[in-house]
Amino acid sequence: MSQRQVLQVFEQYQKARTQFVQTVAELATRPQNIETLQNAGVMSLLRPLLLDVVPTIQQTSALALGRLANYNDDLAEAVVKGDILPQLVYSLAEQNRFYKKAAAFVLRSVAKHSSQLAQAIVDCGAVDTLVVCLEDFDPGVKEAAAWALGYIARHNAELSQAVVDAGAVPLLVLCIQEPEIALKRIAASALSDLSKHSPELAQTVVDAGAIAHLAQMILNPDAKLKLSQLIVNAGGVAAVIDCIGNCTGNVRLPGIMMLGYVAAHSENLAMAVIISKGVPQLAICLSEESEDHIKAAAAWSLGQIGRHTPEHARAVAVANVFPKLLTLYMDTDSSEDLQVKAKKALKNILQKCTHLPALEPLLHDAPPNILKHVVGQFSKVLPHDSKARRLFVTSGGLKKIQEISADPGSPLQEYINTINNCYPEEIVRYYSPGYSQTLLERVEHYQPVI
Repeated sequence: MSQRQVLQVFEQYQKARTQFVQTVAELATRPQNIETLQNAGVMSLLRPLLLDVVPTIQQTSALALGRLANYNDDLAEAVVKGDILPQLVYSLAEQNRFYKKAAAFVLRSVAKHSSQLAQAIVDCGAVDTLVVCLEDFDPGVKEAAAWALGYIARHNAELSQAVVDAGAVPLLVLCIQEPEIALKRIAASALSDLSKHSPELAQTVVDAGAIAHLAQMILNPDAKLKLSQLIVNAGGVAAVIDCIGNCTGNVRLPGIMMLGYVAAHSENLAMAVIISKGVPQLAICLSEESEDHIKAAAAWSLGQIGRHTPEHARAVAVANVFPKLLTLYMDTDSSEDLQVKAKKALKNILQKCTHLPALEPLLHDAPPNILKHVVGQFSKVLPHDSKARRLFVTSGGLKKIQEISADPGSPLQEYINTINNCYPEEIVRYYSPGYSQTLLERVEHYQPVI
């Protein structure tokens, strides 16, 4: 047998191995193939190929293992029981960037299923190696490592602490400062997973200087709900509110905007801003600041906080925000942007507000396009609240309603009719304009019986 024929045997063997791992990796993308692959013993066949002499075979076998482990916890368990993790961890420190990404994917796929499987990854020393990968030159390797660390930390405080103790937090904070958007998001997500289990873990993230960078990130249109949740979990809202209270002018602007972006995402996040006493601080900005663009930002943020539920709207209303917003909207010296944002904020909050004492002054001061929202809220509450109906009469609200001029058939006229239907006809007549004159005329024409 010639040398060429001998070498051909090795070439064929290499081609067969390459074809095998590539085919398995492709088959593993389809759920219907998973059980067949598992029953055929694919895990034990892939394991030795992780240490193959050919780098592409190593990488593809790791990719196939990751896809299999990602499918269910039985296959992830098989990776642990097959002693595959130590090989991955060893290779993670030694191999090229392509293999590192594939190996980190396997670790992430195993860790995601349960705290026990995540603990197995910690026990084999993978966390320290993943943290080293956060310093890699390649952004894709950093991203894969951050993703895996987040999946380990998300289960409980003990696993989060293991990631913290390995020195991950400062490096994740550096990752959120990188230019790549995907890396920023995944690093922010990992910090969120780390910080959510206890105040102590959250404080670790704050102490690493994460909040300042996250506050800048959230102003980016690409910011997601996860990022806002991270800021809340890490105590960042309270820190930003303190910062707004301790400075003035344009330095306040990122913090004011950040509160609005956080609150916009969900009721719970908006409530977190309220509980941290963000509304009074934004109200102060609305009154104190001289620059229209800062007042416009404060108005916008208040609108994002108050637009969710009646409870949110009440929290904004009791801070005496309505008169301030109305004044800014009607002031001819206000910039167009400020007028637009003040009007929008008013409408957003009014449409949820059922706190009538805050609404009543607007009956007397608001222009027609705002007034219809105010009257609309009274028409929702008064039919169901007898105490509110009585107060509405004694405070002069019902009298004011009778003075409003509305086009027949308009929404405003319908709201007025709904309110009037809450009272006896003679009470409505009594408070209608000109009724006192009518009474005087009746007195004048009345002929007493002698």
